[in-house]
Amino acid sequence: MTGTEGSFSAVKRTAAQTRVLDAALKLIAERGVSGTSLQMIADAMGVTKAAVYRQFKTKEEIVIAITERELSSLEPALDAAEAEGHGLRSREILLHQMIDQAVERRGVVSVLQFDPVIIRLQAEHEPFQRFIERLYAALLGTESGVEARVHAAMLSSAISVAVMHPLVADLDAETLRAQLIQMSRRMLDLPSETSAANRRSAAV
Repeated sequence: MTGTEGSFSAVKRTAAQTRVLDAALKLIAERGVSGTSLQMIADAMGVTKAAVYRQFKTKEEIVIAITERELSSLEPALDAAEAEGHGLRSREILLHQMIDQAVERRGVVSVLQFDPVIIRLQAEHEPFQRFIERLYAALLGTESGVEARVHAAMLSSAISVAVMHPLVADLDAETLRAQLIQMSRRMLDLPSETSAANRRSAAV
């Protein structure tokens, strides 16, 4: 699956559905999926449970919709990376986009990565699995496979844990972003940004 065909960003949500997702995401980030109910979402919105139910039939549908919405922000960079044949520059852009999102959405990233209910639902959701395989095949510059999947899991977990760790809670976003990019480049065996910039300048 490439381009916009079957993409998460192509999924259109109504204003009412978006309000449900916003309220649900805030509660889930604080309480986890198991600690969040449709009634709690309704209360946070100041509407009835029936009003929430008209938008999404189950809490599981809400979780999947939240995941799709969060991942959709990575699709343009992923499409570009695939179009360029997994070149160094496209891998760099994709890595930067992933880290930008992780830093900007610290609480959300942690929940989506580690909440056991979300993990189960994502594992059962085939579009999510296909997207993750594409994402890390492009990022790692490899075809999908066991080794690539393990490498991807390590990198993804490292970024997700790092942005939420108490040791970096006092770091501003730009400092944290710069450090994550530096460490992730080492994990991916990418050249330093200075070396990469010098090569691009020499090629001009």
